[in-house]
Formats: sequence, structure tokens, C-alpha cells
Amino acid sequence: MTLKEILNTNDRYAASSGMSLTEVTEGVAKAEMTVEERHLNGGGVCQGGALFTLADLAIAAVMNSHGVLTFGIQNNITYLQSAQKGDHLTATAKERFNHPKIPYCDVEITNQDGKLIAIAAGQGYRKKDTMQFDALQ
Repeated sequence: MTLKEILNTNDRYAASSGMSLTEVTEGVAKAEMTVEERHLNGGGVCQGGALFTLADLAIAAVMNSHGVLTFGIQNNITYLQSAQKGDHLTATAKERFNHPKIPYCDVEITNQDGKLIAIAAGQGYRKKDTMQFDALQ
């Protein structure tokens, strides 16, 4: 099973929210979703938690792409503009620092028109356990 398949299957919260990884290479990952009615907040735009989860899914793929089990220890997000119902969003995570214990990556979330919706950053903690997968995607 590939890392992409493992995370798309085992990250049940992201999967049940309509999100999936579409690309995973060593140090880079993309996760995508289409904003649906269920993602809207009280103001009628995409809930910030949905954007955070999309970024977190991409971060998880990047941080685990080296085959060492890694969990997030600190993430932050800045919302730049609202996403609307029907928008197709892509979170692109890129590794910036492949530290053996505390890796770091940046994420950009864009819509179908390439407009920047949010930026995020994530830090992880690498365990001593390996993460078993056959390939990245």
C-alpha cells in the first residue's frame, strides 16, 4: 500500500470531510477538496477548521514521506480570504527543513483560479518507529 493510500484511508476525519491526497513525493504533497454545504460556517463561507484539516493532511504526507512515523506538534494557519461553496481547493505542502527529529514545512491553500486562500506552517516530531509503505503514490 502507498503512503497516499494509507493516509487517504486511515485519516478518517479528512476522508469523511471530502478531502484526499492527490500527490505525494518526498518532501511535497497536495491535498484537495471541493467546498460543499457541510463545510460552510455561520457566515456562509468555508469554515476555518476545514481549511486547517486540508493543510494538516498535506503536512502529514510531507512529514511521513521519509518513512519515519511523524506526528504534528505545532501547526498554524493564516486565513487570507474566504473560500466559497463550489470552490475547489488545493493545499500544497513543501518541506523546508528535514530535521531528523523536528521537521518543518509550509503550506499554501489556493482555489481553482490560483487565488491564495490561506497559508500554514507545520512542525512535527519524528518517532523511532518506521512507517511502512510500498511507495509514496
